[in-house]
Amino acid sequence: MNARSMSKAELIAAISLTAGAAAIGYMAYKTFMSKEKCCKTRVNLEIQKDNPKVVHAFDIEDLGDKAVYCRCWRSRKFPLCDGSHTKHNEDTGDNVGPLIIKKKEA
Repeated sequence: MNARSMSKAELIAAISLTAGAAAIGYMAYKTFMSKEKCCKTRVNLEIQKDNPKVVHAFDIEDLGDKAVYCRCWRSRKFPLCDGSHTKHNEDTGDNVGPLIIKKKEA
């Protein structure tokens, strides 16, 4: 069968099918193969967004026996950990936990 023997309806159907397959292929490529998606996600979604860089410094003498710091950026007590990483890990499949700093036991 060549293009001259196809009816208009068959030609339109063939073009529509080809365009649809191309669109689905393009969307699948953008979803699974595009590196743009992975590189544009933010870790910090809401903490001190008005600052160009979030930095916290503490003197060792002020820490006491133990300090637990957030590394998932979800804590409502940031920079201290409040356990929000547990829900974050359940929701995302991540495995992040807190940074624990403590004095050596004598």
